[in-house]
Amino acid sequence: MENVANYTEENIKSLRWNEHIRLRPGMYIGKLGEGSSADDGIYVLIKEIIDNSIDEFAMGAGKLIDIDIDFETNIVRVRDYGRGIPLDKTIDCVSKMNTGGKYDSVAFQKSVGMNGVGTKAVNALSEYFCVKAIRDGKAKVATFKSGELVEDRPIAECSEPNGTMIEFKPDSDNRLFGSFTFLNEYIEKMIWNYAYLNKGLSLVYNGQKFQSKNGLLDLLNNNMEGEGLYPVIHLQENGFEFAITHSDKVYSEENYSFVNGQHTTQGGTHLSAFREAITKVARDFYHKDFEPSDIRSGMVSAISLRIEEPVFESQTKTKLGSTNMKPDGSGQAVKTFIIDSVKKALDDYLYIHSDVAEAILQKIVLNEKERKGMQNVKKLARESAKKVNLVNRKLRDCKVHYNTKDERRLETTLFITEGDSASGSITKSRDVNTQAVFSLRGKPKNCFNETKEIVYKNEEFNLLHNALNIDEDMDNLRYNNIVVATDADVDGMHIRMLLMTFFLTFFPELVKLGHVYILQTPLFRVRNKKKTIYCYSEQERQKAIAELSTTAEITRFKGLGEISPDEFAHFIGKDMRLEPVLINKESGIKEVLAFYMGDNTPERQGFIIENLRYEEAVNE
Repeated sequence: MENVANYTEENIKSLRWNEHIRLRPGMYIGKLGEGSSADDGIYVLIKEIIDNSIDEFAMGAGKLIDIDIDFETNIVRVRDYGRGIPLDKTIDCVSKMNTGGKYDSVAFQKSVGMNGVGTKAVNALSEYFCVKAIRDGKAKVATFKSGELVEDRPIAECSEPNGTMIEFKPDSDNRLFGSFTFLNEYIEKMIWNYAYLNKGLSLVYNGQKFQSKNGLLDLLNNNMEGEGLYPVIHLQENGFEFAITHSDKVYSEENYSFVNGQHTTQGGTHLSAFREAITKVARDFYHKDFEPSDIRSGMVSAISLRIEEPVFESQTKTKLGSTNMKPDGSGQAVKTFIIDSVKKALDDYLYIHSDVAEAILQKIVLNEKERKGMQNVKKLARESAKKVNLVNRKLRDCKVHYNTKDERRLETTLFITEGDSASGSITKSRDVNTQAVFSLRGKPKNCFNETKEIVYKNEEFNLLHNALNIDEDMDNLRYNNIVVATDADVDGMHIRMLLMTFFLTFFPELVKLGHVYILQTPLFRVRNKKKTIYCYSEQERQKAIAELSTTAEITRFKGLGEISPDEFAHFIGKDMRLEPVLINKESGIKEVLAFYMGDNTPERQGFIIENLRYEEAVNE
């Protein structure tokens, strides 16, 4: 108690703006990460800079944004052709908190960035940051390191067109991003979203042009698995746009939601209102009190709302918290506005397009029939569980969950392991606050071409989907990261494929939303008396031997169970290596699963024979 009592003036500290950001980066960019997740901080940094350029376009200034990323140096360059930062205020706008044009609602209307924080966070969290503002034949250039001004060039003549250029390199300090890697797939998806939401804007990323003529209609057509049961309904007015259809290849519902061009991956008041509106329109139009799940099951939609000064639940802007169109409450309620807009537009559309109305009705009736059929299956599964006093004994849960407002919710992880030895090692070394473990009993069942009944009739799948809490939809998902942790051998690879088949067949949105990963564990340990290096490839092993000498002790890990809990702590902590499972429309989910998990065809046998590789023995 003595330390608690000694609370004096010496305990009070004042931090400079950049020191506070570097000390508490999570307050500004969510989590850090090494690049394996789309919500890792390195992508938030890119987004914050592009957001400013998008806001320029929204104000009618500049129809082109150039984005270049050097994957060898990790230097990001964003150049827009908007109005350019006022030259005398350039340094203040990138390094002085509570300074920026977004506070002036005349200069920036319906923009994403409202707090003047984003660019400052990028500056503070970059080991190199350069800003160049060009206005009317003159330019101002300044460079920074970790938010500290390094070079302040005087305003000089410039022949370039107006606009702003930001160049930065995220800080590779181990306390921040460490050894990170940009994944091109995440960046391309981000840029495509900007294109869909800003018709008339061209984004050129590393020489490739991204542009959309039809907005959210293009988004659905380019991302939806399979074909819609009817042509995409695409309507817009008064700053609100939505596109919707139903797919026979989607079990639940998939929604893409945006506010002022920001991808609100966690939804919010606008998405809740839209889902409620769809239910209300269907009930009123067909004059029947359908269940919401029957109406929306298989629905694929995208919505975009533009409002003045949106209120988000965090600096990373993934969930809208606004209840009114204006923060002072003087505007129309977001919920009322969206419900009224959808009802009027969709009602008129369905009356005119009777064929679409009939297709939607048939889908709802089919969903209702399937749901009622599944009710008996679910009931039997619950009764069976009660008879054997079945609890989720396979799950060793954590304290924090993704479907809460806890500040560590983005870190929540469920490891799916094979066998008791591997799950035991992870369980002993995990962070009990944010990391949970689900232990498989051998290989799960191949559920290719199975109906959803297997989710409830198969004990292992039933326990797994209950642990994830995704029976109805993704709203209550309990873990942000679902990590498959299996041995890197033939059996381990087979288990990965069986789990991927389960997820992609019944819960593809888990994968599409970027929640599923493969855990990378080291193949070798190379050490001497002074240092230990864990190696994930033969190349890393050779490099470690060169560093520690050829007399170093080399251990080959043949399975997760061979790695002690003390060592495992290194592989599932801050330096955890995850390989994201990425899919898109071109992946052809159905075709891929049919090839790998369907009947043992001659084509697959030939593929395996042609691609079979024997790993050379390694001298230990």
